[in-house]
Amino acid sequence: MARNGGGLLIIACGALAHEITALRRANRWDELNVRCLPAELHNRPEKIPGAVRELIRVSRERYQAIFVAYADCGTGGLLDKVLREEGVERIPGAHCYEFFATAPVFAALAETVPWRAEKRHMYDRVVDVPRLLCFYGEDVPLPHPLLGAAMAALNTHYGAELGEPFRTAGLCLYRDGRDSVAWHGDRTGRGSREDTMVAILSLGAPRAFLLRPRGGGDRLRYEIGHGDLLVMGGSCQRTWEHAVPKTAQAVGPRISVQFRPRGVR
Repeated sequence: MARNGGGLLIIACGALAHEITALRRANRWDELNVRCLPAELHNRPEKIPGAVRELIRVSRERYQAIFVAYADCGTGGLLDKVLREEGVERIPGAHCYEFFATAPVFAALAETVPWRAEKRHMYDRVVDVPRLLCFYGEDVPLPHPLLGAAMAALNTHYGAELGEPFRTAGLCLYRDGRDSVAWHGDRTGRGSREDTMVAILSLGAPRAFLLRPRGGGDRLRYEIGHGDLLVMGGSCQRTWEHAVPKTAQAVGPRISVQFRPRGVR
């Protein structure tokens, strides 16, 4: 993309600022300039396309080329629409955290975990559970070293608050927007009567994650993306419900990894 100025501008997510700056310094890419948008935009993905477009337009005449170090990041294709209109390319992937090379982790889990399809009774019939599952109990090796490292890090960070370690990992594979999980709380076992904690690591395509008070009330909505961690503690499993709804939008696969302490499902 030819410009009147010189050099290359990278418009980056603030979450990648340290890594991109380190690459620039290590490789002496003096002609490379980095402008970072706030990392907090990941909490408001609908604002990302407009912010990127504005920065492209105010920078257009100052650089020979512009490149965007964002992935789709939950914009539902709107960022790609803006970039097509502006003639700018971006890094591939559903979420910019794939810059950290976790996409191979997703691929490895999708291909090697012994996923199983389950059925459940609904009224007077048996239906397919709309996602694939695999459960790793206590002392069962996890399917990838990254998950073991994540569990260890969670135990270090939350061990004192929780009062016990995370011991199990339940994995769910949402193959596309038709896969989902209905409103529920993790109340099988101790979660029905005790405060506890569930930590969810999300890999792959962003999906909506909903929370509402048990018995009804205003709901909260979070766009959970690749590499995001959501932790529900205290009485959340007894007093709130959560869900991942179906969507008619074209979305890619997502793996949810739920770390739990003993006796909580």
